Amino acid sequence: MSDHSSPLQPMGSAVKYLVLFGGAFVMVFPFVWMIIASLMTAGEIQLRPPVWLPAEPQFGNYIDLTESIPIGRLYFNSLFTSGLIVFGVLLSSSLAGFAFAKYRFPGREALFYLILATMMIPFFVTLIPVFFIVRQLGWIDTYQGLVVPGLTSAYGIFLMRQFIVSLPDELIDAARIDGASELRIFWRIVLPLVKPALATLGTFTFIGSWNAFLWPLLVINSRELMTLPLGINSMKSLYADNTNLLMAGTAVAVIPMLFVFIFLQRYFIKGIALTGLKG
Repeated sequence: MSDHSSPLQPMGSAVKYLVLFGGAFVMVFPFVWMIIASLMTAGEIQLRPPVWLPAEPQFGNYIDLTESIPIGRLYFNSLFTSGLIVFGVLLSSSLAGFAFAKYRFPGREALFYLILATMMIPFFVTLIPVFFIVRQLGWIDTYQGLVVPGLTSAYGIFLMRQFIVSLPDELIDAARIDGASELRIFWRIVLPLVKPALATLGTFTFIGSWNAFLWPLLVINSRELMTLPLGINSMKSLYADNTNLLMAGTAVAVIPMLFVFIFLQRYFIKGIALTGLKG
């Protein structure tokens, strides 16, 4: 009995790819428009009906941007604080995930579910208590105030626990028999096997901390400690009519996130695919 492909199969494939193309276009178009608008004059951006290409690319917008805001200092502040937060989240989440996945202790399940429950609490509910604690510690307008509240993540603990629980217990037991300490097992065995989860968590954490606006707005007062989102936002009042400079600033702000995603893409996709399969 010979197989015959359905005459509707090519049409179904065409519709599938058409929907995927449409979705990709909707997602990519704002980014492409941002790049194009950053090379326009402010007058061209405000034209109605809109023009889609600049009459002459204005690369000088990026030079004007560096003269308008201290872009180098803003970049350093964002990279420094985001890097510390990513490191803290990866370390704390992987250690806690390892403990919840491979150790048996009283109240383990209750504590894990309590941590998961905190994911249901909106950020705005905890905003005022955390701000009060930071102010009492004297961390207003400091790097500590920006970084320390973000060093842990309930989602990160959940993600790492789900990944580590799938690792064979025999592998860890064999290392213990060979005399390896728990920290050595964690560093030399567990972490190399959970690179996809680390890449996924690191990507999410970096993007979240890099784009953070509300918390830095509350904690930071001085221009020297402003992060990039705060610096770009300050241009809205100083250069309200220079939309082209705002577009150039936004385009510059996206660059680190693109590099992080491109560099970690293969781990990121694998981590998303495998997370939650076991546990």
